[in-house]
Amino acid sequence: MTYGVFDPLLEEHSYDVTEIDGTVPRELHGTLYRNGPGKWQVGTTLLDCIFDGDGMVSRFTFDQGRVGFRNRYLRTPQYRSKRRWRAGVGTSTGVPMPPTNTANTNLSFHAGDLLALWEGGKPTRVDPDTLETYGLHDFGGRLKGLGMWSAHPRFDPATGEMFNFGLRFLPTPGINCYRVDPAGRMTLIASVRVRGLSWNHDFGLTERHLVFVLSPTLPDVGGILRGRSAVSSLNYFPDLPTRFLLVPRDGGPPRIVEHEAMVGTHITNAYEDGPDTVVELVRYPDWEPLKADLLNFRDRFHLTRPSSLVRYRVAAGKVTEEELADHPCELPQFDWRRSSTRHRFSYLSGHHGTEGFFDAVLKVDHDTGAVTSHVLGDCVGEPVFVPRSEDSAEDDGWLLSVVYQAARHRSGLAVLDARSLDLVATAWLPHHIPYGFHGGFTTRLPAA
Repeated sequence: MTYGVFDPLLEEHSYDVTEIDGTVPRELHGTLYRNGPGKWQVGTTLLDCIFDGDGMVSRFTFDQGRVGFRNRYLRTPQYRSKRRWRAGVGTSTGVPMPPTNTANTNLSFHAGDLLALWEGGKPTRVDPDTLETYGLHDFGGRLKGLGMWSAHPRFDPATGEMFNFGLRFLPTPGINCYRVDPAGRMTLIASVRVRGLSWNHDFGLTERHLVFVLSPTLPDVGGILRGRSAVSSLNYFPDLPTRFLLVPRDGGPPRIVEHEAMVGTHITNAYEDGPDTVVELVRYPDWEPLKADLLNFRDRFHLTRPSSLVRYRVAAGKVTEEELADHPCELPQFDWRRSSTRHRFSYLSGHHGTEGFFDAVLKVDHDTGAVTSHVLGDCVGEPVFVPRSEDSAEDDGWLLSVVYQAARHRSGLAVLDARSLDLVATAWLPHHIPYGFHGGFTTRLPAA
């Protein structure tokens, strides 16, 4: 049986891309790193959940209009293991054991370190030139214990700092908040106890706060101790509130403001507007249908469950919401130079049909309310914004998105003009890239 974009890619490649439709801009200079599962199996045993595949880094380089490609599996202990089964975030074993750190969700490049991220444990350090796996990274021993480190760090362009968090379920539930300075030194800035802690994937960063949107999706701890997977043990309680947690960056008591129940996944950006805190995210009305997609994903993974892009304003004692785009959407991005301040444009993967994979890039103009799109292929990944130059205006640059072509079972990298959403070029690979998650761009090119 074939699963198309969920087929494994067992080979590791390194080559110059020769089939390019259109012209890659010569000003586009640097490296796009992408992360995601390369295979969802151990030996011949298929894994249950989309989150449980072995991490594989894909790298696209851009230099004078030329495009290079390389992929390499992360040599985690789990990848090297010969076991025929293992615990995962969504793969049940029937016995209580911690899930496997597959390092398969995102990548960050900070202080010279390329880190492969998986939120249930420590990051994995990777050589940015060779993609060799060095091993777990604990910031000089400062990331202690299980070292849960979110797959979605945030960066302050004004200070050069990286911020992140890690969930803590024992001995008391809570959230550990971290700051990493431009030299790579990490400090714990807050440890917040949270009763009824939900599994939380992302957060926002403003000039004053770390912003968490805690949906009432709570783990069944007893089920996990009996060997059920973390994903299958998460249950949604619509009678409970969603809690907006604001943690001061520079000390002081955290603040929680409650709102009606909803499921928030990925956050685009957050910022302060006078006394209010504003956060933008992708919202779902319910968790259970989404959970069904994530488990046994080969048969029923649609990616187009009802979702929308929503802006929340946290004021004194209340939260108000404004829907920005009612199209099915996910994987939101923006010009990261606007991080922690108001941004005008958001870019997302989106869809125009009733089911199936995301097939388009969406653009939302927050000044005019206009939503535009460009349909690209059978499966369209996260659109990463790259500015034309360091001082170019917001939206003056390109969007980079991995696309999948089912008829030829191959993938390519689409380059769009961010202003018009016109397709500038597509660098086609002679093979596919399995469905991946997140990544980022750096102007640094790998050493020869």
